[in-house]
Amino acid sequence: MPTPKIPSLAEGRSNVLGVGISPLNLELAQEALFAGADCAGFSGYVTITGVHGVIESQADEELQKIHNRSFLSTPDGMPMVWMGRWNGFGHMDRVYGPEFMLNVFTATQETEHRHFFFGGADGVAQELKEKLEERFPGATVAGTYTPPFRPLTEDEEEELVQQILSTKPHFFWVGLSTPKQERFMAAFLDKYGDRFRDWEHGLIMLGVGAAFDFHSGKIDQAPRWIQRSGFEWLFRVVKDPKRLWKRYAIGNTLFISKIIPAMMGVKNYQLKR
Repeated sequence: MPTPKIPSLAEGRSNVLGVGISPLNLELAQEALFAGADCAGFSGYVTITGVHGVIESQADEELQKIHNRSFLSTPDGMPMVWMGRWNGFGHMDRVYGPEFMLNVFTATQETEHRHFFFGGADGVAQELKEKLEERFPGATVAGTYTPPFRPLTEDEEEELVQQILSTKPHFFWVGLSTPKQERFMAAFLDKYGDRFRDWEHGLIMLGVGAAFDFHSGKIDQAPRWIQRSGFEWLFRVVKDPKRLWKRYAIGNTLFISKIIPAMMGVKNYQLKR
């Protein structure tokens, strides 16, 4: 399978507790993304990785490998950026899923690139399509698919494959939770990636989680100054405490307890693939 040449990624990844974060900022991430999308027969997935994804990977080696085998794993949260700079990647900056999604839509308003939405509750993907096509005239959302709250059956997977083959999207946006979306993307492309090998362009899956709810207006998004402060997690907890308090209270504490020994060189983590 051809691999797009991306010089900006040649220096490897930032090791954050064994999870390799691509040394990116928004500009480099978009450059890399379009290189993949415009490469004939290429398929790959992008994980938008923050503290939650890194901590989930500590107890799940296969999930860690999924992140490390990705086409890109972008630094979603400010802790990923801070660790990247600590590791010597001074140009790294946050590549936040919802913001990245809007940037890509802006860039495809006057191109033939096509988008596909997979995920969300009933009606969300279709509503997102309508809102983003209105917001970005000229951008094309070629299809949507709302999956059930369970793994797809073989018949449902084949139905999705056929829909992808008929719409031929360049960008396949996945709006599930972490780590569900990472597992889905890796497994789907591992199983069906060869079905898209004869395309004249690439197929890139991107796991953007809550971006579906943010951009469809279902959930309020934190102001930019909070996003840049490293405390967006607190804003989200206040907005949805029942669902998120445990994730951030436990996850952030575990991250701090593990990252300090790693920074001091007391414990080393390998990038397993």
